Order: sequence, then C-alpha cells, then structure tokens
Amino acid sequence: MKSLHDFAIEAKPIKEMTMQAAYKQDTAVGVTASGRALGADVQNVDLSRPLDTTAEDIIKQAWADHLVLRFRGQHGLSVENLAQFSRCFGELDKAPISTSRMSDDFVSQNPEITVISNIVKDGKAMGGLGSYEAVWHSDMTYNPLPPKGSALYAVEIPPSGGNTQFANMYAAYESLPAKLKERIAGLKCVHDASRTSAGELRKGYVEIDDPTKTVGATHPLVRIHPVTGKQSLFLGRRRNAYVVGLSLEDSEELLDSLWAHATQEQFVWTQVWQLGDLVLWDNRCTMHRRDAFDSNTRRLLYRTQITGEAVLA
Repeated sequence: MKSLHDFAIEAKPIKEMTMQAAYKQDTAVGVTASGRALGADVQNVDLSRPLDTTAEDIIKQAWADHLVLRFRGQHGLSVENLAQFSRCFGELDKAPISTSRMSDDFVSQNPEITVISNIVKDGKAMGGLGSYEAVWHSDMTYNPLPPKGSALYAVEIPPSGGNTQFANMYAAYESLPAKLKERIAGLKCVHDASRTSAGELRKGYVEIDDPTKTVGATHPLVRIHPVTGKQSLFLGRRRNAYVVGLSLEDSEELLDSLWAHATQEQFVWTQVWQLGDLVLWDNRCTMHRRDAFDSNTRRLLYRTQITGEAVLA
C-alpha cells in the first residue's frame, strides 16, 4: 500500500510525527486581534507537539472571542499533527463526499483528512475544489449535525490568489434591521447537499433546478452558539437554499436580502496564505469563501472537520 509521501510527491515534504508528552510552553501564548470584525493570530505555539493545559485553554478562549485563529510558521506538520491539534476541540468527522479524492489509499489511511488541491497526478485529482472560486458558505451544513469548526493547513500555495475570506455571522445578525429580525425569527431553511462550494455536483446526487425540492438538512435561519450563547445568522450556502413555508418567490427575495447583508466588507477578514499557515475557524458563526487562482500553479492544503452538535434555534 502506498504511503502518504507517495501521494504528496512533488509537494513540500511533510515530516513524520513522533508522539511526545504534553510540554510546558517556553513562552506565554500570545493572541493578536486582526483589527477586523473577526480573526486573530496566535503566537508562541508549536503545533507539532501536544499542547499543555494552559496553552489549550488560552487558544479555546481566543477561538470563542475571535472566531477565526491563524497559526503562522507551522512548517512541516504531518497529517497526524493536524488531527491531534484538531481533536483538542472535539471528535473529528470523516471527509465529506466530493467529486474527487486524492486516492482510495489515502482515504482509507486518513479518513479524517480532506484534501483541498488543484494538483493532478497521473490523470487523477489529488483533492477537491480545483483552482476556481469557492463561493460564500459554511462547511457541510447540509448535514443534520454540521461540523463545529475546521482546521486548514497550507502545504503548498500558489504565488498569488487562493486567498480565503471569513465573515462574522454574529455581527451580521446583530446589525440586521429590527423588522428583518422579526421576519426571520422561527424560520427554517433547507441547505442543499447536491453541490460543493465550487459548484461541483457531488457523487450520488442529481441536478436540482427547483429550490423547493432541495435535498439536505433543514436548519433555523438564526442559531444560538452553544458556548457563547450568542445568536448568529446560519445561511450555509446560497445555491438552491429554500426557506420552508414560503413561496419560492418570497424565499428567494428574503435569502437575497440576508446574503447581501451578511457578506458586506465590514463583516469580513481576509486570510492571505503563507506556507506553514494553519487556520482554525468556528463553522457555527462564520462563513468563508476562496478566491480563484491560476490553474497552472499548485495549491495543496489539508483540512479537518470537528464534529458538531445539534443546531440550537
């Protein structure tokens, strides 16, 4: 059976992980806010080694406060390192159904790792989402229990493009006009399971052209975060979304209004990727998107999905 390194050939090498006992931080963990509506950098952490209790507590509080955390300079992490860090926040989901896989061997050996890549080797895509734009979305909200968060690690990045933007859904909800808040109170939306954020039809699904027939989980338009207790918009993704109980025309009009509001620049922070970046985001109160990039360049990232809980209305 092929090893991980066989599949990552031509990409930056990933060092093997050696398990060590939890270590004491030599320097206090630092957290620096982005100055935008969300996002913060975390310093003085080596994610190739298990976190001690103090460091883990600081990071968890920073995650609740800032929604998206960036750990720079994490060069040479293994997929085991990525999974070990992600488990600090909960159990991990298996990778979602997509249009392509890195390889059957990779999936069987690393079922909790999603490969995000445009690289093609021997005629087979190494991962999903290609090089085109990924529209605004929250991950896997078409499931009854969407992941609480995700961690994404940069192994190989293009010279430009492929930036990721994040939007604060707490702030988006809090700034809604009072009448619109009243209108959406108690309403639920069906989240489409048929396509990825890059518009690719998932394996096993058929084309949907009538949102009232959308296949996927139904969630409240406003959810309560189980940790912070705060309310946020919960939109998932726009394509084929449908507000239960409304006419298609009224559903489309309402969703268009909410999406136009939620994706305003004032709610957004942009991650410009560097090699060795690891970004952790809270999927319950953010959305994200990705810029397109030159298909002749290479991009390879590994992602985990942290198992979620019931969506609270």
